[in-house]
Amino acid sequence: MRISPLPPLPSLIAFEAAMRHGSFTRAAAELHLTQSAISRQIAQLERFLGKKLFLREPRALRLTVSGQRYAALVQRLLVDCAEATEDIMKRKGHQELTVACSQGVAVLWLTPRLARFRARHPDCHLRLVVNDSLAQLSETDFDMGIYFLRDGPPAGLAARRLYDEEVFPVCSPGYLDGRLLAPEDLRHQTLLTLEDGQRQWMSWQNWMAHNGMPDVRIEHQILSNQYPVLLQLAMEGQGVVLAWRHMIDACMEQGLLVRACQASASLGGGYYAVWPRDRIEHAAARAFRSWLVAESESTLL
Repeated sequence: MRISPLPPLPSLIAFEAAMRHGSFTRAAAELHLTQSAISRQIAQLERFLGKKLFLREPRALRLTVSGQRYAALVQRLLVDCAEATEDIMKRKGHQELTVACSQGVAVLWLTPRLARFRARHPDCHLRLVVNDSLAQLSETDFDMGIYFLRDGPPAGLAARRLYDEEVFPVCSPGYLDGRLLAPEDLRHQTLLTLEDGQRQWMSWQNWMAHNGMPDVRIEHQILSNQYPVLLQLAMEGQGVVLAWRHMIDACMEQGLLVRACQASASLGGGYYAVWPRDRIEHAAARAFRSWLVAESESTLL
């Protein structure tokens, strides 16, 4: 529904300033306009309303009864508009940043590193949206995302590749007592398997096929639709899980997980920073993307 009638905004601003100062001259100085420009704006508003707003006396400028009633409403509306505009500019323009990522990225990669970003950008207010499916998010749901992609970004999103895919099996240090298995020997172990609709993620069948076993039958497995649960099971010595290099680095550096096999595989995908292509990018989003790239490049050294 169209909002009507609406007077010209410049004339409302001129009216509020003239009312507050009690002078066209001082209102003109505040708004960096000429006195005649202020007078024209007020005259335009009075014609629009069909009411006189000011009594123009030789040495004074006084509000009429209609002007007094209108001034209180206009000033409150302009103040509310200014405060709302300042809030949006502060929250979305420079300080508030919504980052979307999968659960695995959030737990394994982002959380251990986030303190470094916050130390460099203490005024940035972060909001994390954890969703394993980028396709389920709209472009208005996030400013920056970190996702594994097989075929590049969906329509409407720009992307910067952070890491290439490299997948290998890991387990707890005590599960194999330090032994490294050949790929064919893994089928006799308990394989911790992700049960999920995201077909772009590598499955045990994919991994086995890339290592010379296209029709292998998995004998023992534990299924879960949550990857962090599978990692926890592996740390507890319950089996072997597929791990993505760079995502798993912190767990391996802490000695929680070790490689179960030297072989690895890739289907050509990778981890990407993604962001809405057609949205005007604010400072916090640019800073976060630069930080992501710097973090990925330092890991690759």
